[in-house]
Amino acid sequence: MLVLVAVFALLGVFLGAVAYLPLSVSAVAAVAIAGWLTHFAIREHRSRPSRTA
Repeated sequence: MLVLVAVFALLGVFLGAVAYLPLSVSAVAAVAIAGWLTHFAIREHRSRPSRTA
């Protein structure tokens, strides 16, 4: 529960900061985060053993 509260607090800080940043900076940050999440998802998908029947 404490982690959830921390996540929401950080989300509020970052969303507040995005309101004051130029659109180009926000877009670059969004692309960087999306790339990192995609990389993480692919790495996690490859690390799981495949199920063969």
